[in-house]
Amino acid sequence: MTPRLRHLLDNGKEALLPAPEHERELSLDVRAGARELAELLWIKNGFYAFESALLVRPLSHRGKPLGIIEWNAPGLWKSEYGGSLDGFLCFAEDVFGGQFALGRDGVVAIDAETGEQEEVAKDLEGWADAVLRDSSFRTGQPLAHDWQVQHGPLTVGHRLVPKVPFVTGGKFVLENLYSTADVEGMRFRGGIARQIRDVPDSARITFEVKPTRES
Repeated sequence: MTPRLRHLLDNGKEALLPAPEHERELSLDVRAGARELAELLWIKNGFYAFESALLVRPLSHRGKPLGIIEWNAPGLWKSEYGGSLDGFLCFAEDVFGGQFALGRDGVVAIDAETGEQEEVAKDLEGWADAVLRDSSFRTGQPLAHDWQVQHGPLTVGHRLVPKVPFVTGGKFVLENLYSTADVEGMRFRGGIARQIRDVPDSARITFEVKPTRES
């Protein structure tokens, strides 16, 4: 295992599940970093790090938190983004539900509220280095810490979502955050991303909010 991935593993809590049985299928995936991810999950099959701000999902799990296979199911939440995320394999996320995903050319960070993708690194080692070098920015650890001091440990399968979306001027402060099930948080933000995709900067936005479903 490469040095920065090992360092990230050492920063994480205990494995969420025993070693996966089908990691070989992941290692054959053509997306960048898939082989490294398979090795990482064989050693530690899903874990939280940086005070639960970073979640690396286990390979497969139908409970909470969902595994990578279940999390990427087409009808779960990705469809809310109108097909823009179909080519990515989301494997980890920050405390706000911002996704880290494998693509054909590298590891990307996906903004939950816009669906926009930022290339973080060419491989998983580079992604681990980026997270370790700036964990506050990449995981949201400071706000995760402060929120849990006030409210207690973040519930497994939950992320922190802004009451006023960040993309519309909502602030990164405790008063603007609440805990919600990860699936519902992504469905809600996917709807936002779809509705603002072609809206000009500074235009007024009125959101259509769908009723929530069981996750």
